[in-house]
Amino acid sequence: MAKEKKASLLVVEDEESLREALKLNLELEGYEVTTADNGPIVLKLVKNEYFDLIILDVMLPEMDGITVCETIRMQHNNVPILFLSARNSSIDRVEGLKKGGDDYLTKPFNLEELLLRIDKLIVKNKKINEPQGVANLYEFDGCKIDFDAHECIDINGDKQELSKKEAALLKLLIENEGDVVSREHILQVVWGYNVYPTTRTIDNFILNFRKFFEKDSRNPRHFHSVRGIGYKFTR
Repeated sequence: MAKEKKASLLVVEDEESLREALKLNLELEGYEVTTADNGPIVLKLVKNEYFDLIILDVMLPEMDGITVCETIRMQHNNVPILFLSARNSSIDRVEGLKKGGDDYLTKPFNLEELLLRIDKLIVKNKKINEPQGVANLYEFDGCKIDFDAHECIDINGDKQELSKKEAALLKLLIENEGDVVSREHILQVVWGYNVYPTTRTIDNFILNFRKFFEKDSRNPRHFHSVRGIGYKFTR
């Protein structure tokens, strides 16, 4: 009987035998695994999909793993990154961690140790990203939102119905009040794995929220788009 999928991992390794062995063992543990063998593919994948963790080989063709990690961090993506490397000097380890890596494991490695490190990083990341819960009834600036009933009272005092996904996105943004929520995180929470709307779809939701809750939708106070990064709610 197949185990329930625990999380989505991206394994980046140019040596085919090791890449396939990692994929097989991680899938046996219940993880959903995507693989890549070079840096440019990784950057394309992380732009369009959500991963709970990236296992990243340092020695890659075209673009080394340290540069890949640095580029991901420059895109404001905080996905946990675990480096795998044949280099075991403290200088290499420090360099990997300085450039944004979360952990560093040298080859050859013990599979059980790798699994423990993966689990710890995913759990730690979830704790960091757990937002403060909001009540099912939420009020701000004269507006009211009923998350259970999927409806709201807008800025003009009129009742508006909310779709299930509109309510979910509203709740996510409000739970993270003042912080930019990345497009990748929205995809994971609101749309779920492997169903990816375009950025325009999320933008249209934000436009609706501005119509409902902003006195001047062209100069929003509450719902903001942060170009190339994500979206933010402020009271």
